[in-house]
This record gives sequence, structure tokens and C-alpha cells, in this order.
Amino acid sequence: MTGLALFFATMGPTGYIRFAPGTFGSAIGVALYLLVYYLRFDMVMQIAVAVIVIGGGIWAASEASRHFQQEDPSQVVVDEVAGQFVTLMLTGSAIRGAILGFLVFRVLDIIKPWPAQKIERLHGGVGIVGDDVAVAIYGNLILQGVFYFVPDFR
Repeated sequence: MTGLALFFATMGPTGYIRFAPGTFGSAIGVALYLLVYYLRFDMVMQIAVAVIVIGGGIWAASEASRHFQQEDPSQVVVDEVAGQFVTLMLTGSAIRGAILGFLVFRVLDIIKPWPAQKIERLHGGVGIVGDDVAVAIYGNLILQGVFYFVPDFR
């Protein structure tokens, strides 16, 4: 089971990329969102995907943390996938909006506004994935605001 957890936590080889693995993980999150968007998943299905990625990510990140013997190993990128997906879900964004969402999430993930910093200190997968989901909620709200005022930007 550890092999499956590591594969999911690192998104296969993505987490082992030496340069900016989190950015590549975020790109996977954008790709997942665009797949869901173009398959025309409704609100319930988008939420289900988010729950699966977040729940599976917490489990996988906890296992990976034990495997790598680090609290938040750089190889774990499922947190960025989950955060990026939550940033974009329910926005109705196409490619242009997804690019904006990518940039918004990456900036927020770097500055870690409250309460993300506190959540990041939690043990195991909850802390690893939780801070990115907290940041993603801010990112989603920002995108919702942008698309409300500039609907053609989606």
C-alpha cells in the first residue's frame, strides 16, 4: 500500500523533479480541473473530485511523510494538485481563467495567508494538504470576484 500512497503523493515522477516540483504539481491540478471542465462535470461531481483528491492526498501525504522521514517532504505534490483544483472548481473557468487561477494559487501558496500558516503546522497529511486547501479557498474567492466583475475573462 505504501507504493500506491507514494505514487499518489508524488504524482508519479512529478514530485521528484528537482526544479520547482510544487509548480509542476499545480500544473497537474490545472490539467485535472480542465479535464473536469471539458467533461462538463456539474457542481456535485466537482465537489466529489475535490473530496477524493483531498482525502486521498491526506492519506498519501501522511504515508509519504513517514516514508521520507520528513514532516513536509518536497516530493509530495498532491497538496498542490488539491489546492489548485479547489482554486478553480466551481468557477466555470476555461483556459484563460485557469491560467489566472494558477498564478493566484501559486502566489497565495508562497505567502500563506492566515490560517494557512497555522494549518501547515498540523501533523502529517492534514498539515501538508490542509494549508494548500485553505489557500485555495482564498484563491477561489478571488477568482469568483474577478469573474463577477469581468465575466468575459473566464
